Amino acid sequence: MVEVQRFYFDHNATTPVSPAVLEVLVPALLEVYGNASSIHQHGQMAKQKLEIARRQVAGLIACDPKDLVFLSGGTEADNLAILGTVRANLASRKHVITTTIEHPAVLNTCRQLEREGVEVSYVRTGSDGVVDPADIHHALRPETILISVMHANNELGAIQPIREIAALAREAGILFHADGVQAAGKIPVDVKALGVDLYSISGHKFHAPKGIGALYVKHGTRLGPIQFGGRHERERRPGTENVPGAVALGQAAASAIENLATETARLAALRDRLETGILERLPACGVNAGRSPRTPNTTNVFFDGLEGEAMVISLDLKGFAVSSGSACSSGAVEPSHVLLAIGLSRERARASLRFSLGHSNTEEQVDALIDAVAESAAHLRKLSPTYTASV
Repeated sequence: MVEVQRFYFDHNATTPVSPAVLEVLVPALLEVYGNASSIHQHGQMAKQKLEIARRQVAGLIACDPKDLVFLSGGTEADNLAILGTVRANLASRKHVITTTIEHPAVLNTCRQLEREGVEVSYVRTGSDGVVDPADIHHALRPETILISVMHANNELGAIQPIREIAALAREAGILFHADGVQAAGKIPVDVKALGVDLYSISGHKFHAPKGIGALYVKHGTRLGPIQFGGRHERERRPGTENVPGAVALGQAAASAIENLATETARLAALRDRLETGILERLPACGVNAGRSPRTPNTTNVFFDGLEGEAMVISLDLKGFAVSSGSACSSGAVEPSHVLLAIGLSRERARASLRFSLGHSNTEEQVDALIDAVAESAAHLRKLSPTYTASV
């Protein structure tokens, strides 16, 4: 039996740990085992490594290192940003604004706030997957205390007008959180220039291991803990720090900074090559939110008359890993909430695939993927009564 050669096109779900990160991670696991809160030499070595990593990660988003909190990843960062600020606000009436295309880590946290008596407004986007700052402004109330809008969408790659929304928030005296999990390491990020008060990142989205991330908290921002224990991370996140994870995240950040300009251009060219190849080979397909400003590595394509899950399985059998939506929502019966939110029908939402490219992908792999997509779609459409009826 011939072994299928495998190619990975699902980097928005997670990325492989890079050789450069692995090179610093293994020694940190073996040698830097002290508790960073201990005063002996082993502890102080761990503390030193932790603070070096903090400076490296701060460089990725252009913030002051002391404003960076290490934690377990994007979901915890979003939870701490939203719950920590809203619960710390002493007002009796509380209101939060977010969008309908946010990651479940934000949407489900907002639903928890609703259970706690907080009102939440979910602002819709247009068909381009981009929220209009005017709609955010229209949703403002006297009791609004937080706006949370993602920097880049995980399914579409659509980049949101963070700077404009931050200006609105600042003028109204409202805190602004941006989920930057799909932006950091892919596009330039300067949290001070953007004007955000809180910004979430996750290491496994740019070649660090799973289980490490960070939250930027602008100096002076009132933030209550959502976990309770020791006084770690300047009393913002209790628990013994994951020093090897932080070291790995620091190296991943340093590598991202070094390669950002060239890799951004390379990935954008590969993404465009992929889109063009698919659209030239297949009828009744198109790019969702394809005219929007997007992260360079992401495209979301609909294939009318097909089931996205069937395409995922067919491509996997051919050796290509792709996605029909957010990995955090896999197994859900419902179609993507993001695609429904931008106005797609349930049928077209179910017929959409996300391709997210990364460092390992090449032109040859992209061309092979185009062939595999064309073959899989043609085969599945022959079996599809929905597609037969539509042509």
